[in-house]
Amino acid sequence: MKTVESPKGRILVVDDNEDVLLSLNMLLKPYVEAVRVTAKPERVIEFMDSFHPDVIILDMNFSRDAISGEEGYEWLARILEHDPKSVVLFITAYVDTEKAVRAIKAGAVDFIPKPWDRKKLLDTVRSALELRQSRNTEDSDPGTSDDEVLFPNLIGECDAMRNLKQQIAIVAATDANVLITGENGAGKDVVAHAIHQLSHRRTKPFVSIDLGCIPETLFESELFGHEKGAFTDAREAKEGRAEQADDGTLFLDEIGNLSLQMQQKMLTLIEKRETLRIGSSKKKKVDVRIISATNADLAARISEGTFRQDLFYRINTIELHIPPLRERGDDIILLAEHFLSIYAMRYDRKGVRLADDARTKLLNHSWPGNVRELQHSIERSLVLCSSPTLSASDIQITPNTQSAGNEDTRQTLNLEELERNAIKRAVSMSNGNLTQAAELLGITRFALYRKIDKLGI
Repeated sequence: MKTVESPKGRILVVDDNEDVLLSLNMLLKPYVEAVRVTAKPERVIEFMDSFHPDVIILDMNFSRDAISGEEGYEWLARILEHDPKSVVLFITAYVDTEKAVRAIKAGAVDFIPKPWDRKKLLDTVRSALELRQSRNTEDSDPGTSDDEVLFPNLIGECDAMRNLKQQIAIVAATDANVLITGENGAGKDVVAHAIHQLSHRRTKPFVSIDLGCIPETLFESELFGHEKGAFTDAREAKEGRAEQADDGTLFLDEIGNLSLQMQQKMLTLIEKRETLRIGSSKKKKVDVRIISATNADLAARISEGTFRQDLFYRINTIELHIPPLRERGDDIILLAEHFLSIYAMRYDRKGVRLADDARTKLLNHSWPGNVRELQHSIERSLVLCSSPTLSASDIQITPNTQSAGNEDTRQTLNLEELERNAIKRAVSMSNGNLTQAAELLGITRFALYRKIDKLGI
C-alpha cells in the first residue's frame, strides 16, 4: 500500500492490549492523517465526538469475556447508534465463520485477525477509509443548509432556536465559560456538544460528568481522581474527569445539585485550573473549557443560601437558555420526523410516516419531558405499530399530569403526601422506568432515589 494511493483519514483503535495499541499506532501513522488509541471501550463515544474518526478498529473481546466477542457486538451497536455512518473493523484472535457472519449483519465492515499480516491489514484499512469517503460523498446534499452542517444534531427552525444557534456559533469561538439552562430533556447536552465541536478544541476530549448521579462521597474521586491506596477500595490510581478533559472541554451537567462543600472544590478547579488527586500532594495544571448545565433556578438558590454566588459568576460568563419543546411550535414535527427516520432504519421499517391526525396530537401535547420524552414516544409508537402510517391512535404519549394533580390537591395539602403521590404516579406512568419517572418529575435520577428511600416508597 503506497502512501500516495491511500485516502487520508483518522483512525481510532480500541483494544485492551497495550502492545496491540502501540504496534498499530506505529504501523498506521505513516499512512493516515491521525491515529488515536485507547484501552477503554467506554471512551469510544467521547473519541467519536472529539476526534471524529473515519474508521474505528475495535477489539471484540475485553475483560468480561475472553473469546465470545459479546462485548465487541455491544460496543459496535453503541457506535452505530451514535453515528450510523461509522465504519468499524473488528480485530480479534478468535474469528470463525459464524462470528464473521454475525458481525457483518450487525454492521461491522471487516475483520482484522490477530496476529495480522501487515499488507493485508493496510489494504483492509485503505478499503475502510474509501468506504467512509464514499458514504460521506453519497450523503452530501448540495441543498443542505448552513445550520444542518454546523448543527447536525440541533434540530429546530423556530425563532428561539435560530437565535440559540447564532449564540452558540459566537460563543464557540471563545474559551468563555458557558452555563446552559433549560428543563430536563430539552437538549442541554446536545448544545454542549455543539459548542465543543465548533470550537478550536474540537479534536481534543469532550468529557462530561453528571453531577446529579454521583453521590457526594464519590464526587471528589470522580472529578479529581485518586492515587493507589488513597482509601480502602483504591486498588489502582485513577485519572479524574478534569485530567481526562485536559486541552478539551469539561461538561458539568446538573451543576445545581452540588452541595456547598463540593461547590467550593469546584470553584477552586475553575479559578486555578488545577487538580489534586486524593492521596497526592502534587497538583496538576489542566487547560479545560468549562461548560455547565442546570434545570434549577440558581438565582433563587443563591437567595436561599444553597448555591454560592461566586461560583455562579464563574460558570456563567455566557448563559444560553434552551426553550421548552412546548414553546417551539412546528419544531415538534421536525423532531418527530427526525426520530421516526432514525428508528425506522434501526427497526427495518423504512417508509413509515406520520398521519395528519398524529401531527395534530403531537402538537397538542405539552411535552413535560421535552425532546427526550418526544424521542421515547416516537420509538414506542413505531415499535407497537405495524402500519406504514402512524395515526393519532398509534402515538404513545404519557398523559399530562395537571388534572390528576388538581384532584390530589383537593384531597390533601400535606407536602410529603403530595410528593409521595407524585412519585408513585410518575413511576406508574413510566412503567417502573426510574429514569423516565425522574424526567417527568423534573428531578435527577439520584434525587429520585433519595426521595424514594426517604419516603419509604
